[in-house]
Amino acid sequence: MLKHNEICNLIPHTGDMCLLDTVESWDAKKIVCLSNTHKKKNHPLRNSKGLPMLSLMEYGAQAMAVHGCLLADKEGLIMKEGYLAALRDIQITKGWLSDIESELKISAERIYAEKGNMIYTINVYARGKKLISGRATVISRFINRETIS
Repeated sequence: MLKHNEICNLIPHTGDMCLLDTVESWDAKKIVCLSNTHKKKNHPLRNSKGLPMLSLMEYGAQAMAVHGCLLADKEGLIMKEGYLAALRDIQITKGWLSDIESELKISAERIYAEKGNMIYTINVYARGKKLISGRATVISRFINRETIS
């Protein structure tokens, strides 16, 4: 299981912008992460009304990034950069994420990957209730670990 500081070392998001607390499990197809960062009063995505539920897509995108980096590492690669290119079929629960008191469970399952292009399904739950689901497409660039000095 990876902890917050290890996750921050994998993805470009650090400090408060790294929204994932732990990686609970992962394999070649799927990653499951946990987070309580939505409870923070200084959350970087919070506005004057609270934390919008749509912020959960950023949680899912970060889970995708961690998964991509873990898979790349097994192949001797490093993800140099990644861009969220599209969101599709988003189903979202009404309300505010900042009103959720329980831990979040974020799952991202890879349904397509080729040459840095990846499509994942994302689901985020709190106490077994699905808060958001959808599909996200990421375009990434990988480099060989050996080329970094």
